[in-house]
Amino acid sequence: MADTHTAPAVGRFEVRASASDHFAWVRTRLALERTIMSWLRTAVALIGFGFAIVQYLYHLEQEPGARQAYFPHAPQYLGLALISCGILALLISIWQYRWSLRYLWGEPFTQIAGVTKEGIQTPVIAVALILVGIGLFAFFAVLFRLT
Repeated sequence: MADTHTAPAVGRFEVRASASDHFAWVRTRLALERTIMSWLRTAVALIGFGFAIVQYLYHLEQEPGARQAYFPHAPQYLGLALISCGILALLISIWQYRWSLRYLWGEPFTQIAGVTKEGIQTPVIAVALILVGIGLFAFFAVLFRLT
């Protein structure tokens, strides 16, 4: 005889408070942390590479006997573009992280999270905001060198 008892579906899926669902939630939470850390690594590379290009080519122009560049401001523009992309990547990653975190701590998952809302805060947001500040500093340092 087939079991005809089915639980009413809530939303798109059913959330059960079991150990396997809790650990699946934890794995998803840790995957979210790894994702933002990958974004941070990429943004740091963009900001650093943009700043390094400007510094390297500026010092190359200062060498004795160096010819005037055909497009003298091209390295600054490239550096500003790369730094801007890094800052934009940081801002997008912070937004995505916060949105995903709110979703994971939302109503259907509160029973399987297993911890209180105080566990939402992680140092990765502080690091991301510090990197935004560093990126803005680098951007304006390169921008004001143009004038």
